[in-house]
Amino acid sequence: MAKEKSKVTMKGYYGITFLIGLGFFTMGLMDPLYDTYIPIFLNRYIDSKGWIGIIMTLDNVFAICLIPIVSALSDRTRTRIGRRMPYIVSMLPMTAIAFGIIPFSVLSSLWALIISIFLLNVFKQSARGPVVALMPDIIPGELRSEANGVINTMGGIASIVGTIGLAQLMNVSINLPGRGATKEILAFPVASILVLISTILLFFFVKEKRENYESDTKEKGPTIRESLKIIFKADDRSAVLILISLCFWFIGYQGVLPFIGLYSTDILQTTSGTAALAAGMVGIAYAIFAIPSGIIAHRHGRKRTIRTALLLLSGILLAVFFHDPITTSLGLSVMAKQITFWILMFFFGMFWVSIITNSFPMLWQMATYSDMGIYTGLYYFFSQLASIIAPPITGGFIDIFGFRAIFLFAAVCMLIAFFIMSGVKRGEAVE
Repeated sequence: MAKEKSKVTMKGYYGITFLIGLGFFTMGLMDPLYDTYIPIFLNRYIDSKGWIGIIMTLDNVFAICLIPIVSALSDRTRTRIGRRMPYIVSMLPMTAIAFGIIPFSVLSSLWALIISIFLLNVFKQSARGPVVALMPDIIPGELRSEANGVINTMGGIASIVGTIGLAQLMNVSINLPGRGATKEILAFPVASILVLISTILLFFFVKEKRENYESDTKEKGPTIRESLKIIFKADDRSAVLILISLCFWFIGYQGVLPFIGLYSTDILQTTSGTAALAAGMVGIAYAIFAIPSGIIAHRHGRKRTIRTALLLLSGILLAVFFHDPITTSLGLSVMAKQITFWILMFFFGMFWVSIITNSFPMLWQMATYSDMGIYTGLYYFFSQLASIIAPPITGGFIDIFGFRAIFLFAAVCMLIAFFIMSGVKRGEAVE
C-alpha cells in the first residue's frame, strides 16, 4: 500500500517540483560563475591567494546571519501571497541587478568590486533560505529525497548553462564607452536576465499551500529561541550530528571550489572561457545524478547513501591530488591533462550531489511545518560557517604548499564527516 501511495503522489508532484526548482535554477546559474570568476577578478588587484580567500569569506560572514534569520522569519510571515514568496520576489530581482554589475565594478577599483560583492550576497542570501524552504512546505516528507533530486537537477542544468554556455561569453568583446573592446563582461548581465525570467515564472506558477497556511495562522508554533533549544538539547543528537557532518564536508568543498578557476588557468593552462569547465563538469553530474541519487536513497536509506558518497568522494579528491604529478610523469599533453581533470571533476560532482540531495531531507524529516525554515536556516548556518573557515585555510595552503594541498585537505574533511555521520539515527523517509 505504501508503495502504491508513493507512486501516485510522485506523479502528482513532479510538475510542481520542477517549477519550485526555478528558484534553485537562479542560484545554480550564479554560483558557479561567481566561484570561478570572482577570485580571478580579485587576482587583478591582489597577488596573495590567502588574502583572496579571506575576501571570498566576507560575504559568508553576512550570509551566516542572514540565511538563518530570514528563513526563520519566513516561518512566521503571513501575507496574501504566502510566507516564502514575499522574500523571493523582492530579493531575487535585486540579486540579479547586483550580479549583473559585478564585471563593471572590476573595471573601476578593488573597493568597487568588494562593495558589489557585498550587495550581491546581502540580496542573494536573503532569498536563498525562503527559496529552499518552499519545497518541503509543499512536498510530503517521504518524497523529499526524490524531490530534492529534481530541484538539484534544475540547479545542475543551471550550472551547465552558466559554466559551459555563459562562460564562453567571457571571451566575447563588447564595446564600452571610454574603454573600447572589453572582454570578461557579458556572462554576468546575461545571467541576470535569466534570473529575472525565472523569478517571474516562479511567482506566477508556484502557489503556497493554502490549507497549511490557514491552519497555521492561529497557532504559529514555538518561537525561534524555543525551537533552537528543542533541537540542541534533545536526547537524540541526530540533528546536531548531521549539522556537524555537513560543516566538515562543506569545509572540504568550499576549500576547493573558490580556487578551481585559478587552478585551471595557472596549472592546467586553460583560457578564461574554459576555466569554468571544471565547475561545469560538476554541474553536468548534478543534472544527471541528482534524481537517481534521491531514488537510491529512498530505496537503500539516506544515511547509507551519504556515507558511501563521502567515502568515494575522499577517494576522488586523493586522485585529483596525484593528478598533476602523474600526468606530468606520463608526458601527457596540456589538453590531455585538462580532459582527465574534467573527468575527475565529473565523478566529484556525481558523489557530491548524492550528499547534497539527501542531507537536506534528513533534516526536514525531523522538522514540522512551523519550524521548517529554522531547520533550513541551521543547514545554511553550518554550511556558511564552513565557507568562512575554509577559503583562508586553503588559500594559505596554496601560498605555502602549492595548489595540490587543497585536495588532500578536502579528502580528510570528507573522511571526518563520514565517521561523524555514523552516529545519526533519524532522518530516513520511512519515519
